[in-house]
Amino acid sequence: MKRLITIFLIAFTVTTAAQSASRSELMAAAKQAQGGSDVSTADDTVKANWQSSNYGPVQNQQTTRDDADIHPFGYSLFQGGFRGLRSDGLNPNYRILPGDQVTIKTWGAFEMERTLPVDAQGNIFIPSIGPVNVKGIPNSRLNTVVSAAIRKTYSDKVRVYTNLQGVQPISVFVAGFVENPGRYSGVPSDSALMFLDQAGGIDDQLGSYREISLLRDGKVISQLDLYQYMLEGELTHPQLQQGDTLLVTKRKPTVVVKGDIGRTFRFELKDSNTQGEEILALTQLDPAVTHVLQRGTRNKEWIAHYLSLQDFTHVDVADGDELVFVGDSKDQQIVVKLEGAFTGQSNFVLPKNTTLAELLTSVAVDPQETNYQQISLSRVSVAERQKKALDESLRRLEATYLGASSSTAEESSIRVREAELISQFVQKASQVEPDGTMVVTNQGKLTDIRLQDGDVIRLPERSSTVLITGEVFVPQSIVFTPGKTAIDYIEASGGFSQHANEDNILIVRQNGEVVSAKDFAVQAGDQILVLPKAATKNLQLASTLTQILYQIAVSAKVIMDL
Repeated sequence: MKRLITIFLIAFTVTTAAQSASRSELMAAAKQAQGGSDVSTADDTVKANWQSSNYGPVQNQQTTRDDADIHPFGYSLFQGGFRGLRSDGLNPNYRILPGDQVTIKTWGAFEMERTLPVDAQGNIFIPSIGPVNVKGIPNSRLNTVVSAAIRKTYSDKVRVYTNLQGVQPISVFVAGFVENPGRYSGVPSDSALMFLDQAGGIDDQLGSYREISLLRDGKVISQLDLYQYMLEGELTHPQLQQGDTLLVTKRKPTVVVKGDIGRTFRFELKDSNTQGEEILALTQLDPAVTHVLQRGTRNKEWIAHYLSLQDFTHVDVADGDELVFVGDSKDQQIVVKLEGAFTGQSNFVLPKNTTLAELLTSVAVDPQETNYQQISLSRVSVAERQKKALDESLRRLEATYLGASSSTAEESSIRVREAELISQFVQKASQVEPDGTMVVTNQGKLTDIRLQDGDVIRLPERSSTVLITGEVFVPQSIVFTPGKTAIDYIEASGGFSQHANEDNILIVRQNGEVVSAKDFAVQAGDQILVLPKAATKNLQLASTLTQILYQIAVSAKVIMDL
């Protein structure tokens, strides 16, 4: 008989009164539940096996719950590839600088065609006109300024066309608490994010995401708060110039936020006079949350407060506080379900504050059959948020494109075809039901979280195959071969279909994680998803449809055709 890994949950099958029983009493109860097996031996065996599998939280919950392991909010920001988004600077808001090249064409009463450099004083010298200062004006106003200068000498019958031919590259210093301080190149209209990304991003243990100084000639001309970008999608600062310095300051006070929330984070406070309402604005709470437990120190004295959300709004928070959000309802028990490869019951009635790791200690699995390092969890509240986000994306899609006006008959015809495509797409997409999957394992280690009523925990069976689905000619399962890439498996499935988006290939891990096939290797048990390409020549519409298709693939693990 295959050997089973068996660990026993404290208070798993006992009553509320038994929750305070001694360790020996609980082990005796567990022994009886297992038909009189040697509990201490099984417990020792389990410890060794879970430890060898690097399943940290089950073996040592204290280590994984240590606040030092909690990431700061925004820690993954500089994995977004900002350095690959360098612009050419030729946008309407670009402000002209010395060294730029301006092409001028005139016709009518005065004819000329020249490419003129912007000199050190910020002027272009136009023959028969003289110097015209263009330094600092937006590219969008260049034609207006040059036309006005020419018409001071010539009549209104002169027509003027200007074009910014090219911009001067610049070097910007990135200093302070970044991974790789140094001097990096770009163009003046590049975002500060691009230069920070070139420097390896913020040091997530020491650097501040909320106070980045832009220095010019030794003076601070702007302060950047990256939370503004992460929460609102905007980051405004003056156009960069040669020799500017981006200085990432020391991390400001932080608080740890955990409990019944979207994700545990360490949030950085803008200043020392922060109240609970700012934390609530930063945190995504589960719908059932009613209270917050605040723990910390004040004047070297330990404090702890249990507050309703309304009372917490006006409470001061300070550096080092731990804020645990909970749903304090009258229900003291929850029901969760197990799916996949395991031994024993599949539905569990548990005390309200039971964690995932505590539940797993009661579950017997065969390590040869169960891929216990790829556990996933589906949660009703997460599925509801995913559905709400999808519906909002579809609503914006309809509002943006179905209400657009047309100025010509040809454009009107195109709008009609686009409207048909959008209506069909929205109708199908609105029927998608996200699965609410939460990724709770990373590199074989469990992230322990408090369970909620209705949670479904999946313990996947070990697989030796790879499933290829989506826009391929022959969707199928293929035996996993180490070293094969996603493209190799796709070619073995007949290759891409004519509707495939070859630049958008996703890999779904058994733990529910969705990653790009460009950046990650295929593993046994993976599912390869080939997304379709949008059937429209409208690039903006195609981009929007592709984003929603990706959103559906991540939230529902399915490919929806167009």
